[in-house]
Amino acid sequence: MRDPSHEPLDAEELRRQFESMLAGLQPNELLTLQDQLGRAAADRFARPASIRHRKEPLAETVVFRIRVDLDDARPPIWRRLDVRSDVSLEDVHRIIQAAFGWLDYHLYRFALGGGSPFDRRSEFFLCPFDAQEGEEVGTPVAEVRLDETLHEPGDVLRYVYDYGDSWELTLKLESIHEASEDSPWARCVDGRRAAPPEDCGGITDAESLAEVVDDPAHFDIDEVNAALSDPIHSLADSGIDARLGILLYQIQPLDGSGELTTSAARLAASSTIATDDQLEADLLPYLWFLRRARDEGFPLTSAGYLKPADVIAASKVLPTMKYFIGAKNREVQSAPVLHFRESLLRMGLLRKHKGRLLPTRLGTSLADDPQSLADHLADRLLNQKMDRFTEDASLLMLFFAAASEPGDHMPLETIGALLTVYRWQGTDGRPIQKYDLYHLDNGIYEFFEAVSPPERGLRGVTLSPTAIEIARRAIRHR
Repeated sequence: MRDPSHEPLDAEELRRQFESMLAGLQPNELLTLQDQLGRAAADRFARPASIRHRKEPLAETVVFRIRVDLDDARPPIWRRLDVRSDVSLEDVHRIIQAAFGWLDYHLYRFALGGGSPFDRRSEFFLCPFDAQEGEEVGTPVAEVRLDETLHEPGDVLRYVYDYGDSWELTLKLESIHEASEDSPWARCVDGRRAAPPEDCGGITDAESLAEVVDDPAHFDIDEVNAALSDPIHSLADSGIDARLGILLYQIQPLDGSGELTTSAARLAASSTIATDDQLEADLLPYLWFLRRARDEGFPLTSAGYLKPADVIAASKVLPTMKYFIGAKNREVQSAPVLHFRESLLRMGLLRKHKGRLLPTRLGTSLADDPQSLADHLADRLLNQKMDRFTEDASLLMLFFAAASEPGDHMPLETIGALLTVYRWQGTDGRPIQKYDLYHLDNGIYEFFEAVSPPERGLRGVTLSPTAIEIARRAIRHR
């Protein structure tokens, strides 16, 4: 039997009762009711700002054995992974992408403490785009370690990838094991079934998957571990600049040449190559300006340029002036000197004051310390205000330089091709050419020219040990 008093009211009856209630209210009472309804709706959907489920990181690094399930997949689609506890959630995202064969085309997030990645009771950990947009409350994934979300077997972390197809996954900590110094950042130990491919509409059942994949039952653990051991993944785990890691990860699927992967493997095996004497020799243009400026500085013309005698002297130490055609005695007509001198101001090494070019306090301290000067240049090459194209181009130039050996050429054609296939175009929609990279606003190409051997023609710079060494420091600077 059913109790009619507990039956839900239909929409028409609810509307009739609501109108009857409103009919007896005064205008001021209607305004009060409107305000109360508005606040009730806001309270219903607002997320408390104080939600925090994040834990303290573990005192020692361990290996977490985690089962990752694609929610609502029938039959189940899952991977069992061994993951170092000290990796960031940004790294965990890359690990999941590799384990499920996805390509990092879309937005994602992690959530802790709720029933789904969008549960308002959860603490959210946001991908870079969501964190920059600021439309959601949460912490950037790069700032959160895995062991701040999972501690004990049974602990659960939620993940969603592609807000359209909405692949929701559950990460469950199964067991904890000791870690060694050579423990990889991640390794697949088991799994079942093929993951749905990118942009297939959110399907998870075997019958629908059979229409878009050759074999829904396919799972090859060696394929997964090959993806997890990809040199670019390894680089991201080794502490390179997060912006570079993201850029390489996004361009790699578009790189038909394989240059990125090959260079990443070379870089992973690289070591320090520039001695103190080599730094002193290759950094001479910087050191010459700093040492000449620290006494009384360079007097400037009324138009703000170096005087002819100083242009002539600078031309003798700046490699790019060796084959420069012209009198080399007026800065306005000696573009390499002018561009290099302006880069010294951007780098915080020189300053203009009362008609003179003087060293900054930092510039004075670095004039006799090539190692510290190299560190400063490495830090400033990427940490300047720059537009997105300049940033992407600079990251790739530093990456390829860091992966080079002395005497190699900067592969400007390759860099231009990768920037083009990624997202960028030149004037009138043309592909990016090497000359688009000569005078980026942050002066990065001037840096490479200033510390590398001069070369006649337009083949690009021949990289010196110092150029390579500083590039390697730059992509690992914080």
